[in-house]
Amino acid sequence: MARFLELCLDTANPGSDIATFWAAVSGGRTTPATSGGPAGVVGDHEQHGISVCPVSEPKTVKNRVHLDIYARSIDDLTALGAVVDLPAEESGFRWTLMRDPEGNEFCAFLREELPAYRVHGIGVDSADPAPVAQWWADALGARVTDNAEHGGGWWSVLGATDNPVLTMDFAPVPEPKTVKNRLHWDVVGTVEEFLDRGATHLWDRPRLTVLADPEGNEFCVFPEPKG
Repeated sequence: MARFLELCLDTANPGSDIATFWAAVSGGRTTPATSGGPAGVVGDHEQHGISVCPVSEPKTVKNRVHLDIYARSIDDLTALGAVVDLPAEESGFRWTLMRDPEGNEFCAFLREELPAYRVHGIGVDSADPAPVAQWWADALGARVTDNAEHGGGWWSVLGATDNPVLTMDFAPVPEPKTVKNRLHWDVVGTVEEFLDRGATHLWDRPRLTVLADPEGNEFCVFPEPKG
């Protein structure tokens, strides 16, 4: 059985300070930048981390994977450098669609009392959300709900992390996946088990293997630490 490890966010800016934004938004703190890349985000738990990964390609299309976060106000987020794409009062939904300082979409849900860790959902655009949600639930020892009590139409994986609030939400979209996801998650597990489940091998790196799920969403597999 695999386990959720952390999030990874691509940046094409060699001097990116996007970790400062996401540390403030998520309730985490930044890690020191290294010669090999920009700073990242860590929290009180390993699964609260956001590794910022330098890439050569700029953002060109809407992110197919985004984060849902809790905040006290939209002004708090814009003060950090976020911009509003679609206010909740105009969309009719409970969230405001926003972009971080590097253009990555995220959804902000307002709450008076904030939890220590404020990322409460990983949204994944999908061609056929039910089977890919079940695929991830099976891989992570989690469970799936069809959200029928909220009108249905999307599927959530519950219990994929130790945080009971965090969900992985797979929703249908009409447009196909065309480029590598700029936001993905890492897992600790066995490559062979994922391949047996139907994952696709993409490439190997010294400490990890990059695979894709049945809908092409990239993810990195780390082996269990020895000792």
